[in-house]
Amino acid sequence: MIDQLATWLRNSQSTVAFTGAGISTESGIPDFRSPGGIWENSTPVLFDDFVASEASRIEYWRQKSEAHREYFDAKPNVGHQVLARWQGEGILDRVITQNIDGLHQAAGSKDVLEIHGTAREVACLECSWRGGASRWVDEFIETGVPPCCPGCHGPLKHATISFGQMLDADTLRQCGRLAASCDLFLAMGSSLVVHPAAGLPEAAKRGGAKLVIINRCETDFDSVADLVINGSLGETLGQVDELLKTPGGQ
Repeated sequence: MIDQLATWLRNSQSTVAFTGAGISTESGIPDFRSPGGIWENSTPVLFDDFVASEASRIEYWRQKSEAHREYFDAKPNVGHQVLARWQGEGILDRVITQNIDGLHQAAGSKDVLEIHGTAREVACLECSWRGGASRWVDEFIETGVPPCCPGCHGPLKHATISFGQMLDADTLRQCGRLAASCDLFLAMGSSLVVHPAAGLPEAAKRGGAKLVIINRCETDFDSVADLVINGSLGETLGQVDELLKTPGGQ
């Protein structure tokens, strides 16, 4: 299976990588839904509640402040590094991710499409201001008061998509176009159950692409995939990378 994937990568004219939480758990970031994840002991704050209630904004910032250090202490692992190197070498066109940790960019990936936004920045809900998250997390930890925009004093929220908040339409359109036009689609570290992101493998298959799934557990798309590898992402991508580095290695 490793040999087959290396061959397809060598022959592909347009490869897109789609990643979920499974690539970041190998950097020590718990999946929100897994044991040890923040949702084990907390209920996520709905977007409408954040907008309507000071108490909800306080709870939101409490949760985000608790998770902040995990993101900012985490380092890209071999999976992130391999994908970034492949993009730099022209083997991979683009990375689409469900993750909000910014580890693909930290590894060197360019123009990453973040379906659910990023936890590394905050954004004002009333104007276009954005900035790094750390300052505002520190301020909340010190004061217990949800921060406001330095420009218009509107409420600041992490630049992530909360439950009940609309996904960015332009990002979704770009993801859909990439999936539909590629000839090799790598779905990695995702259970492929959260829509609309889970529809991207379907779009790739409809467009004629080969679908490769790399995940520790089975997914509902395994039966339609051209190749399924159940295992560690870092280990699998590292093995494929070694083959690609070998002249004629396929």
